[in-house]
Amino acid sequence: METESEPYVRLTTLRQLHQVMADMNTARSLADTLQTVADGVVNGLGYELACVNLVRPDGDLVVAALSGNSAAEALITGRVGSRASWDRRLNMGEAWGDLRFIPHTEGWVLDEDDVPQWYTDGPAPRFEDEWHPSDRLFAPMYTPGAGGASCGELLGVLSVDRPRNGRRPGAWGREALQMYAFQAAIAISNARLRANMQRALVRLEREQQALRASEESFRQAFEYAPSGMAIAEMGGDQHGRILRTNDALCRLLGRPASAMRRYAFSDLVHPEDIGTLLRTSAEGGRAELRLGRRDGTYVWVSLRNSVVADAADGPRFLLTHVEDIEERKRRELQLAHRASHDALTGLPNSAELRSRLSARICQRPQSLPAGAAADSMNAAFGQFGEQGEGGEFGEYGAGHAARLPHPSFDAYEAAGHSGHAFDFHAAGGPYDAFDHHVHTVAPEDERDDGTKGLAVLFCDLDGFKSINDRFGHNAGDAVLIEVARRLSRGVRDGDTVARLGGDEFVVLADGLGRADAQDLAVRLRNEIIQPIRVDGRAMRVGASFGIGWAHCGMTADEVLKSADERMYVEKRSRPRQHRRAG
Repeated sequence: METESEPYVRLTTLRQLHQVMADMNTARSLADTLQTVADGVVNGLGYELACVNLVRPDGDLVVAALSGNSAAEALITGRVGSRASWDRRLNMGEAWGDLRFIPHTEGWVLDEDDVPQWYTDGPAPRFEDEWHPSDRLFAPMYTPGAGGASCGELLGVLSVDRPRNGRRPGAWGREALQMYAFQAAIAISNARLRANMQRALVRLEREQQALRASEESFRQAFEYAPSGMAIAEMGGDQHGRILRTNDALCRLLGRPASAMRRYAFSDLVHPEDIGTLLRTSAEGGRAELRLGRRDGTYVWVSLRNSVVADAADGPRFLLTHVEDIEERKRRELQLAHRASHDALTGLPNSAELRSRLSARICQRPQSLPAGAAADSMNAAFGQFGEQGEGGEFGEYGAGHAARLPHPSFDAYEAAGHSGHAFDFHAAGGPYDAFDHHVHTVAPEDERDDGTKGLAVLFCDLDGFKSINDRFGHNAGDAVLIEVARRLSRGVRDGDTVARLGGDEFVVLADGLGRADAQDLAVRLRNEIIQPIRVDGRAMRVGASFGIGWAHCGMTADEVLKSADERMYVEKRSRPRQHRRAG
């Protein structure tokens, strides 16, 4: 190309380069940029065929764009050549600056490798610098470095063929191709950056849309959930303060949403359940406790916590699900009551009696001096030791509670079914830890030595069978119900009246001496023998009492057996006519 017209050729080439470079930088997509690069070689640099081989993420090179021959474009576009084969090419032949020229005398060894190729026919060259159809010229495109130099990562390779003047490019042509490859690398890098930015923007928009949809779904799920939902602060001075509640929780507690925001759950929980709330973990914590309504009553709920966290800032707030379990608790209490109480009289049954008795005695008797035992019992049961004005048995009188309040159903009844008096205690009692157990002692002989103990009064009705036989079981049931009522009316708060079965009843009375227990038995017998009216008839039954004493070292069955034996002794000791009912 070193001819007399070289300056003119250079000027024309510069104008063409300027135009094709402007086209490269205005392409709208990476695919458009690659095609513009290939077209620029044909239109601006005077080659009949140009191909852009782009490096893929796996390192191999794919034919991304081809210009100058539609048949070649259809045949090899999209085909892939291995990186090893391309590295072999870029290390062969002659180095023209950054360009690599492989003459036909060396390039024949590349005919069978896996790089996509397009073969052109033509006559053998007649001059030394004439282009041969099998000559190869490659312009590697590298990522731009500091100061505009090419360096580092290979972006792709421009391969060109068949210069229009039929000659190998001279110094100016090589420089122009090298400069073009450098600008093409910049254009491809920018196009990739724009494509990545566009994908990132599209992805961000989709994520924002998904986030908005998720927030809307959460809002609707939160607001319209059938059970209570609350969002509370987590951490800091305002930890636990309620930020937001749904309508279901406001209805459950009878409080408006504006008022709920003034509270934390610790302000609303029943005082007895504050420990349960504090022990409930934030993440996945569950608890069953009582929350206060606006009218002052309490409702049983199940709380379930989850932490809504921010990947950058850590935990943000606490999401609490509040489920109304009032009805379930009521059913549980009813079932517990049925399992532990007699269906006919409502008194504790045999199993409940043994459970309460076993709770008061242990298997390790403790030997104490009589005075120390009395002091221990008086200290432990001082609430029952005071005597009223009525005499030695002052705590017994009409109008006292029927039996020891049951820790579940009785508390519920006492609350007037308001739903706030459920009282489930943890398994075990104050006597499970032996070091804290107050031993139960009993009077050691038949005289009243002042020792206070746990009296067990075994009551068997006299003449009840004849009522069943003469008037039927309905009448017998009515008699049993009335006897249970009279026994319950005649004992103190804290004492237990239980139906053992049939016409047998047992009274547990703690803190009594021998004289106290005998007076109690006489008092209860006098209550029972009063006429009982059933369907207009006056019926009477008698009662035989045996007094046993429970103390540590005995079992519940042994205690009941002792009282039962004493009852039969007492029954046989009285004349038959005194035992018979009318």
